[in-house]
Amino acid sequence: MINKVNQRRRNTRKLLVVSSVLVLVSGLLAACSTNTANVQVAKQEAAAPTNSTDAAKNTAEQASVYPLTIKDELGHELTILSKPTKIFAPIMEDSLVTLGIKPTMQWSNGVSPQEYLQDQLGSVPQISFAGGLPSFEAVLDSQPELIILHNSYASESGAYEKYAKIAPTYVFKSATTDLNSSLRTLGKLLDESDKAEQAIKNYADKAASARTMLEGKIKGKKAAIIRFNAKGMFFMNSNYFSGYVLKHDLGFEQSDLVKDGALEVSLEILPELDADYIFLVNDGNQGDRYFNELRESEVWKNVPAVKNGHVFETSRDYWLSGGFIAHGKVIDDVVRFLQP
Repeated sequence: MINKVNQRRRNTRKLLVVSSVLVLVSGLLAACSTNTANVQVAKQEAAAPTNSTDAAKNTAEQASVYPLTIKDELGHELTILSKPTKIFAPIMEDSLVTLGIKPTMQWSNGVSPQEYLQDQLGSVPQISFAGGLPSFEAVLDSQPELIILHNSYASESGAYEKYAKIAPTYVFKSATTDLNSSLRTLGKLLDESDKAEQAIKNYADKAASARTMLEGKIKGKKAAIIRFNAKGMFFMNSNYFSGYVLKHDLGFEQSDLVKDGALEVSLEILPELDADYIFLVNDGNQGDRYFNELRESEVWKNVPAVKNGHVFETSRDYWLSGGFIAHGKVIDDVVRFLQP
């Protein structure tokens, strides 16, 4: 009997020991699990940005297109290290403003800048192109971080080599020939591609709306633009400025005179002018002599468009400029002229 009792006591002690060991092991395992989890959390916290500013910074760094290495339309390679804030792009101020950017200096003919942009660029210093491209020193004074030249003349004249010593320099063959393409290029150079695409869409919508509104007055109709300057009277073709707007964006047909390559306008060829609508552009009042000579001519008074009251005097400021702001104003004028 005594032996059985002792046996039970020994068994009980064994059970207590085993239970204690199990409890201890469970506690150790739980502690290890907790520590591991804490370490993982700590690692995650250390890897994550400490605040929203850091997160924004990381996102901006990942999205940056710079440094950007690119070839211009003449084959020159340039590298832009960071987003430029000081830009010299004469004749392309319209496109810069479209992207929400002010240049370091703005183009001037020696008398005035592009007046239609002065609500945006009134405080921007002017640089004269009256004597041709500005000197190296004049451009250097504005300390540009990027120079953009709107056509190949700068390269042909040797100015490119000088300008490229000041800052990365991009040259277009002819930026005004295809505004969609040149604005997209500017958007890429300046990291404003979204704004460029939105501007292209907005202008296309505006042109489409005007075509619909004026369909009955444009379809099958021919237009001609006569430009007056100090050298005489000239037709503008459909390759640039307002000529491009009338032909490609609004859908007017060209007068046969212009289509066949006529450039200079003379009183002798006026009877051949087959345009339904004629738009007159006096280049900064430099063409007053020729402008008045034309209007006083009996030959002019017998041109069908003149007799029908389809001759319109326009603004040389934006009818002789390239850019979506200028082109939009040309569209507004045409709508006003044909639907008063």
